[in-house]
Amino acid sequence: MSLTTQFYTMLAMIAMGSIFGASLDTYNRFLQRGKRKRWIVFINDVMFWLIQGLAVFYILFLVNYGEIRFYIFVALVCGFAAYQALMKNIYLKLLEILISAVILIYQFIVKLFMSLIFNPIKWIVLAFVTLTITLGKVLLSLVKVIVQMLLWVIKIIFSPLKWIFALFWKLLPESIKKSVEKLSIRLAGFFKNIKNKFIYIWKYIFGIFYKK
Repeated sequence: MSLTTQFYTMLAMIAMGSIFGASLDTYNRFLQRGKRKRWIVFINDVMFWLIQGLAVFYILFLVNYGEIRFYIFVALVCGFAAYQALMKNIYLKLLEILISAVILIYQFIVKLFMSLIFNPIKWIVLAFVTLTITLGKVLLSLVKVIVQMLLWVIKIIFSPLKWIFALFWKLLPESIKKSVEKLSIRLAGFFKNIKNKFIYIWKYIFGIFYKK
């Protein structure tokens, strides 16, 4: 290994030592060990050290094709020590500023999304639902009025027929009257069941639209 390669290797390992120190502080800042379970911390620690080792070896491979010398470890320690002594406080302050900036940008984007997209869509949907329910109530009220008017018209139309039928009924023999009465009782029960079902369905529909 030439002196130039050794020099580049030393510089690269010193830089990697400093980067490792910054990575360790960043990792500890986001991990928050006191709030995590032990097995989660263990898995994260293993992954962190594995990634750092691979990164160091990759840089070493680029510089001197992966040749390991004793001074490489010394350079790593020197870089880490230089970071701890000279750059740690500055880096931590910059890291906090960066985190705060990212949080502010995220909050701004969320507020912008809520104001420009979510809230307008929400109010449009609410207005559509309210309009639909209102129209449904109006239509049901209109149908109710029409049905009542039709029943009133039918009642007026069939009133003369009722009188004619009553007169005709008086002229019928008693045996026929009894048969007709039995049939009418059965039909009355049948139509009563239909009426009850219709009333139940009607109340259910009204309950949907008039429910508070």
